[in-house]
Amino acid sequence: MTSDLQRTALTALAPSVWGTTYVVTTELLPAGHPLFAGLLRALPAGLIALAITRTLPRGAWWGKAAALGVLNIGLFLPLLFVAAERLPGGVAATLAAAQPLVVAVLAVTVLRERLSGWRLLWGLVGVVGVGLVVIGPNAALDAVGIAAGLAGAVTMGLGVTLTKRWGRPAGVGPMTFAGWQLAAGGLFLVPVTFLAEGAPPAVDAPAALGYLWLGLVGGLITYTLWFQGVTSLPVTSVAVLGLLSPLVAAALGALVLGQTLGLIQLVGFGLSLAAIVAGQLPAPTRSPAPEGALR
Repeated sequence: MTSDLQRTALTALAPSVWGTTYVVTTELLPAGHPLFAGLLRALPAGLIALAITRTLPRGAWWGKAAALGVLNIGLFLPLLFVAAERLPGGVAATLAAAQPLVVAVLAVTVLRERLSGWRLLWGLVGVVGVGLVVIGPNAALDAVGIAAGLAGAVTMGLGVTLTKRWGRPAGVGPMTFAGWQLAAGGLFLVPVTFLAEGAPPAVDAPAALGYLWLGLVGGLITYTLWFQGVTSLPVTSVAVLGLLSPLVAAALGALVLGQTLGLIQLVGFGLSLAAIVAGQLPAPTRSPAPEGALR
């Protein structure tokens, strides 16, 4: 149990750090280049991981690593940045919080697990909680941003579920596994970025600091911890840890940007934290009926 708690705590660091994406994107990065931001978050971190570990995929893992890299990185990151740019951080975060629901459903079709009403219930509680925390009464809704946010939740939900199904090759460490996916996702983003956005934006000192944070801390370190958790813990328990990301984003909005948190937001925090804790517990089981009991 202690080792599971330690793995859970380390895995939880990843979405907690990802919660800084919203404030970094809006305050440090040049606007209008979400694909470029995703590219710089993924490719340099992946190449650094490959240089450190000096291990490449073998056999079928070339295709599997490419598929996981596109789902978890290559498609998810630009969708994340598009949603972050086109929507208030609260709306984008609430859409991303639907990922545990996606994973709960995909676990049935991909992992052949039984549909868990417990997981669905707490997934819904988590979405409601995040919504109360981060969506204000004047939140602007943008159709492209909403589509990007929902697509991002589905994309990473599928990536996480397939990561659990395929596992990690024997003898391959979590940094190597993360490096494969970051490099694959980054390479996927290279042509897409330059076709969609053209020349890279000018990068000043604040933007360089932002890209460095997103790439090294928010990329290499956190994805290493995240994929280690996905392959060693129940996938639905890991998915619900993603609720930490919007909670951290809201907390940073209050601490850094001077945003206020009222009673409704505090209730939402409580619901979200309850969903995170409940997601780490086994679903309750019904006691078998005594022999001879009326049916």
